[in-house]
Amino acid sequence: MIIATLDQRGEFEDMHPAFAQVFDFLGQENLADLAPGRYPVDGDRLYCIVSRDSGKTRAEAKLEAHRKYIDIQYVIAGDEEMGWRPTAECSDIDTPYDDEKDIMFYSDPITTWRKVAPGSFAIFTPDDAHAPMVGRGEIHKVVCKILR
Repeated sequence: MIIATLDQRGEFEDMHPAFAQVFDFLGQENLADLAPGRYPVDGDRLYCIVSRDSGKTRAEAKLEAHRKYIDIQYVIAGDEEMGWRPTAECSDIDTPYDDEKDIMFYSDPITTWRKVAPGSFAIFTPDDAHAPMVGRGEIHKVVCKILR
């Protein structure tokens, strides 16, 4: 898990050929005005999902992991915490891997919690099991999915 701000984008653009496109999408002036929904940037290779949802409690949070996609989760507004545990340390499968949705859930305990402030993003690779959307009130965010 990496947490940073868009001002630090240059440190991460070389990690994946599509990251510059992600940061351009997240840096657009009207990002906060986009309606919730899916926004294709490069077909199924790169798309972003805008959401406005109520946060969960830590007790409600479940670790999720992906095999095909990297997540860059950017908080526009709200008080969000994200949980993390290395996927290699997860063994208690709650929901088996769904190839079509590229997701599985674990019931293992979350080992690390980090606040992700508005204007910040978190990068999760398939090595990172993560529990997003933890917080009070509404969380307005964008999740960009990048095919590995």
